[in-house]
Amino acid sequence: MCATCGCGEDATPRVYALDVPSAQGHDHPHDHGHDHTHAHSHDPGHAHTHPHDHGHDHTHNHGNLHAPELIPLEQNLLAKNDLLAERNRGWLAGRKVRALNMMSSPGAGKTTLLVRTLTELGDRLQAGVIEGDQETSLDADRIQAAGRPVVQINTGAGCHLDADMLRRGLDALDPPMGSTVFIENVGNLVCPALFDLGEAAKVVIVSVTEGDDKPQKYPHMFIAADLVIINKSDLLPYVEFDVDECVRRIRHLNAHAEFLVLSATTGDGVAAWYDWLDGRPSRTATRAGSSTGPLEESLTDAH
Repeated sequence: MCATCGCGEDATPRVYALDVPSAQGHDHPHDHGHDHTHAHSHDPGHAHTHPHDHGHDHTHNHGNLHAPELIPLEQNLLAKNDLLAERNRGWLAGRKVRALNMMSSPGAGKTTLLVRTLTELGDRLQAGVIEGDQETSLDADRIQAAGRPVVQINTGAGCHLDADMLRRGLDALDPPMGSTVFIENVGNLVCPALFDLGEAAKVVIVSVTEGDDKPQKYPHMFIAADLVIINKSDLLPYVEFDVDECVRRIRHLNAHAEFLVLSATTGDGVAAWYDWLDGRPSRTATRAGSSTGPLEESLTDAH
């Protein structure tokens, strides 16, 4: 079991490529043709009725034998992941490939935003996708239908991608020089924030249907964010979600993140997302450290 987040013991990732000719699938059981149940006796072969004399008295004090020993498993696990993440970062930099770690809770709209982005930008954006899900290739199938190379990583009982999984995904995807790789992480607002993958930026998507209290409930995710996208803005008239309050809560945690408000379904506001991808200043994006700015002005129209 994962000492950091509690992933199950069967959290063995399966990596396979869709629409990537150079990748070879390898998903079959290995039958060794023999039984691995070796029965053997643990009987030492002689009667064992005599007492053992240790030659010393057990009444003396060995110290506090029951004192708990703290083993920093989480620290060691994350340290190993961070080392692998740095290797990924160097590999990506060597190819001038920009990797964006897309994180959110399930159903916030990551895949919908990616499909719209890849479809509308077309040749303007050379990009591939690494899809992370516990099971199925449903999201990867949607990316493939948009005509882009995609690699599926199924984590089983695992609740996040880690740097080693990304390395394997990159090997299968083999992104060309100067391209962009979107990493759609497993839907989860907790564990993905803890694991550096070697990405250039972390993009957190929160939908208005989730409630504006998510930054307080899941602070590590929003502390890690470089960009926060508030999605499903078309539903603002129908739900109780205070965009200004959500932004203020994130600013309390993170003074460096930028914000965008958009609807991946209708396309409202996605031009600002495309500008962000191009590295151009956006009229509707602002940094968290600003007390006021264009974002607040755009929110008035959104309401």
